[in-house]
Amino acid sequence: MKSTLKSAMCVALVASAGYSAGALAQAIKFEDLRAGTYQTEPFHTQVVFSVSHFGLTNFYGMFAGASGTLSLDPAKLADSKLNISVDVASVSTTVPLLTEELKGHDWFDAAHFPVATFVSTAVVPTGKDTASITGNLTLHGVTKPVELSVQLVGASVNPLSKAYSVGFEVSGTIKRGDFGIKTALPMVGDNVKLRIAGAFEAKK
Repeated sequence: MKSTLKSAMCVALVASAGYSAGALAQAIKFEDLRAGTYQTEPFHTQVVFSVSHFGLTNFYGMFAGASGTLSLDPAKLADSKLNISVDVASVSTTVPLLTEELKGHDWFDAAHFPVATFVSTAVVPTGKDTASITGNLTLHGVTKPVELSVQLVGASVNPLSKAYSVGFEVSGTIKRGDFGIKTALPMVGDNVKLRIAGAFEAKK
């Protein structure tokens, strides 16, 4: 009931601001984006991960509260830069006991390694609205190169914040053992699939 009411309120706010569905973000190409420096919009940036659980199911979790910057040059996409950080203690799952366990010493050890960071080293366009981004991921005190696939979702002025915004869908796979997180291997899988909703607002 609460989520339905919240959704209705958002729709009402958008409508009252004079925006129609057609005024919201539309799928566009990289070349259509505005160049400049963007900051992470934390409320709509989500880092979702999944891992095999005993080979029976894929279990999902999430990190929230990302922060960082995106330097975007649509004319020379390869010159774009991304630097983003995530609060490790923000990890959450559908099992409260497991959520607390993941924060502990045997898993992410958030007390000693409170932040995970990704700093891009190369951006390679693979299509009009897709790219491959390589960078250094620091997690659990270990830094390793990671390659991610990027899909441009859309861009427009956000009807609520009034800021020009861009959104991306990012995916990739890492091995948690490479970062020293080896608890319950191999019963709980080594391959961790990442799916990231990245929202960015242009700096004023």
